[in-house]
Amino acid sequence: MLTQNKRLIGIFLIVALLLSVPLIAMQFTNEVNWSLFDFIVAGVLLLGTGLVCEFVLRRVKRVDYRIAICGVILLMLALIWVELAVGIFGSPLAGS
Repeated sequence: MLTQNKRLIGIFLIVALLLSVPLIAMQFTNEVNWSLFDFIVAGVLLLGTGLVCEFVLRRVKRVDYRIAICGVILLMLALIWVELAVGIFGSPLAGS
């Protein structure tokens, strides 16, 4: 139980550390310009991904299934992040 709580604390600390990168970058350059909404969305995505992976680690017993499920979760995070960042997949209505 203690190890699981340490992982939860680790998830929160990693999310805070990742969100501090654009916050610090905004102090030194105009190239990074995140709004409060951007930080909220990124925080929800990162925290949600971490918590879902933690749930998988607690519930799924087979290691190969854990790896596969967490891999799919991380892939989904990457695809959503890329879409929100640059719109790589585009909208079918974009050409209209």
